Amino acid sequence: MAPKIPPKARLEHSESVTGGAAVDEHEHHPSGPLRWLLTTNHKEIGTLYLIFSLTMFLIGGVMALVIRVELFQPGLQLVRPEFFNQMTTMHGLIMVFGAVMPGFVGLANWMVPLQIGAPDMALPRLNNFSFWLLPVAFLLLLSTLLMPGGGPNFGWTFYAPLSTTYSPPSTTFFILSLHMAGISSILGAINIIATILNLRAPGMRLMDMTLFVWTWLITAFLLIAVMPVLAGVITMMLMDINFGTSFFNAAGGGDPVLFQHLFWFFGHPEVYIMILPAFGIISIIVPTFARKPLFGYASMVYATASIAILSFLVWAHHMFSVGLPLIAELFFMYTTMLIAVPTGVKVFNWITTLFRGSITFETPMLFSLAFIVLFTIGGFSGLMLAIAPADFQYHDTYFVVAHFHYVLVPGAVFSIMAAVYYWLPKWTGHYPDERIGRWHFWLSVIGVNLLFFPMHFAGLAGMPRRIPDYALQFADFNMASSIGGFLFGFSQLLFVWVVIKCVRGGETAPAKAWDGATDLEWSVPSPAPLHTFETPPDLRRVAG
Repeated sequence: MAPKIPPKARLEHSESVTGGAAVDEHEHHPSGPLRWLLTTNHKEIGTLYLIFSLTMFLIGGVMALVIRVELFQPGLQLVRPEFFNQMTTMHGLIMVFGAVMPGFVGLANWMVPLQIGAPDMALPRLNNFSFWLLPVAFLLLLSTLLMPGGGPNFGWTFYAPLSTTYSPPSTTFFILSLHMAGISSILGAINIIATILNLRAPGMRLMDMTLFVWTWLITAFLLIAVMPVLAGVITMMLMDINFGTSFFNAAGGGDPVLFQHLFWFFGHPEVYIMILPAFGIISIIVPTFARKPLFGYASMVYATASIAILSFLVWAHHMFSVGLPLIAELFFMYTTMLIAVPTGVKVFNWITTLFRGSITFETPMLFSLAFIVLFTIGGFSGLMLAIAPADFQYHDTYFVVAHFHYVLVPGAVFSIMAAVYYWLPKWTGHYPDERIGRWHFWLSVIGVNLLFFPMHFAGLAGMPRRIPDYALQFADFNMASSIGGFLFGFSQLLFVWVVIKCVRGGETAPAKAWDGATDLEWSVPSPAPLHTFETPPDLRRVAG
C-alpha cells in the first residue's frame, strides 16, 4: 500500500498498466507430472510451495493432536514417553521449517513478481531446484520415525548434549534433512533479493513497493545471514556424534552452552523470518478493507528494518537461566524490550489505518484483525519473558509454549490464511466461499484461544514443557487446551475444503476482486495468466 506511487500509476488507470500484462498462453513446458517437476514459472512454483506447506501443516497438526490426546488427563494415556518426545520434536520441526517458512516462500513466489511488475523470478531454474529440495528433505526427516531408535526426541531446539550424546542413530539423517532445508531457504532468499532489486517495473522506486515486498526483501537478507549459522551448528553436532570431536561435550573440553549461543543466534532472527512477511500481508489487507491508504508507510519500512537489525542483539534472552554474567542479562533484557518499540509502531499504524475507515469484514479482514489482537497478546507475554529475574520462573514452562504459539499460530499461520483468502480470487478466478470461510475463522479463533491461553496459567503454576505426564493440579488447564486443540485442528479441514472448492469453481472474480485493492497484481486478469508482464508496465509513462 505504498502511498508514493503516483495516483495515475494506480489501478484507477489500470488500463495503461494491463497493456504490459501480456496474456501469453502458449505452452512452454511439458504436460502431466513432468510439467510440475520441471516448471520454472513463478506461479506454478508458488503453488507447489503452498501445497507442500499445507501438507506439512496437516501432518504437523496430527502430531500436535497426538500430544494433546496424551495430555488430556494425568497419567500415560496413549503413547510411550519416548514416542511423545519424538512427536514434540517432529511437530516443532515440521511446523517451523516445513509449514510456516515454505508457506511464506510460496506467497513470495506468487505475489512478488506480480507486485513489482516482473515477468518472473530472476533465477527461475534455481527457483525450481530450491523447491524440490524441500520434499526430499522432509521425506528424509519423516523417515527417521521408522528407523531403529525412532526419530529425533530432543525438542525442536535440539540442545546438546541431549542431541549429541544421548540421541538416537537417526540424528545424522535429521541433520542432513535440515541442511537440505537450509540450502533451499538460502537459494530462495538469493532469488527474492535478485528479483526485487533488478526486475522492478520502470518507475517503481524502493519506497513505492508494497509492504509485502519490503518485508520479504528484509526477510531474505535475514535468511542469508542466519541459515549458515544453523548449518554450522548442526555440522558441529555431526562431528561430535560421528567423528569424536567435543564441541559441546564438557567431558572432552567442550561447552554445551556454546550450542545454545549458536542456536539462538540463528533461532531468534528465525522467529522474525517467520513473522516479518506476516506484517507485510496484514499491511496490505487492512488498508484494502478499511479503504484507506496505510498510515505511516515509511515508518513501517523503517520499523521492519529496525526489527531485523535488533533481532541479532537479543538471542541470549532465551538463556537467562544458564548463568550469564549480570551485565549480559541486563544487555539482553534491554535490547529485548527495545525491539518491542518498532513492533508497537506497526500495531499502532494498523489501528490508525482502521480508524474512521470504511471497514468491511470479509474473511481476509477477519483473520487480519484476529492477527492484530492475538499477536499483540503474544508480544505482551514476550515482554514478560524479557524481564530476566521473572524469566527464571517462566523459563522452560508452559508459559513459554503459550507465548511462542500466540506469536506463531495467530501470528504467522493466521496471516498465511488471510493471504490465501485474499489472493485466491487472483489465483483461481473465483471468490472463496464466504460462509464456510467465516465458520473456519470463528472456529479457529475460539479453538486457538482455548488451546493456548490456559497454557499461560499452567506455566505460571509451574508445569514444565515437553513432559508426557503431569501433576493433578494442572489437569483442568490441560483438558481445556486439548479440547481447544481438537477444535482448532479439525476446523482446518474447512480451510482445505474452501481452497478445493475455490479451485473447482465458484463466484467469478474480476481483475480487481476487492474494492479497496490498489496494488499492481490487481491490474492483471483473474485468474492470473501463466505469463504476465512480459512487457513491464512503465509506471513513469503512466504517471506522466
